[in-house]
Amino acid sequence: CVSVTSDYTTFRSNVILSAAAEVNTCLNMKFNIYKTSSRRKSRKLHFTAPSHVRRRIMSAPLSKELRSKYNVKSMPVRKDDEVQVVRGHFRGQQVGKIVQVYRKKYVIYIERIQREKANGATVYVGIHPSKCVIVKLKLDKDRKKILDRRGKGRAQALALKGKGKYTEESAAAAAMETASS
Repeated sequence: CVSVTSDYTTFRSNVILSAAAEVNTCLNMKFNIYKTSSRRKSRKLHFTAPSHVRRRIMSAPLSKELRSKYNVKSMPVRKDDEVQVVRGHFRGQQVGKIVQVYRKKYVIYIERIQREKANGATVYVGIHPSKCVIVKLKLDKDRKKILDRRGKGRAQALALKGKGKYTEESAAAAAMETASS
């Protein structure tokens, strides 16, 4: 690192630079050696993913009412769920039922969201599920079980952290404590 003719300041600056480089690498350290950070590999995994993995990727956030009811942020979409588009050209239109989940193309088809082709035929427009909000879920026993399991785990995690919504009583108690001190 240091040549014989270099003076003390050069040596000192090299040491500081190498220490800064070590700190920088520590900040960017990976914790899971089996998860790649490579853009190329991540894209390949995404576009060659099997159907059961695509199901998880094709999740949509739940509406505020459903989120508070089930304590779950998002769910994989399925046929007969009712969704509302919140991004893109078709955003803000009325709620529509999912007609088809096309996993191969990573899109969903929603009733009443169609366009006319040059030959006059109407076709559904594919929309990515992340650009939608689930307004009404089609529940069966398996899906209900998933919601219960995920909601329970989320509630436990929030309880451990001591986080969550403040109630009026807790807010009033906190205000009384600050006023008295």
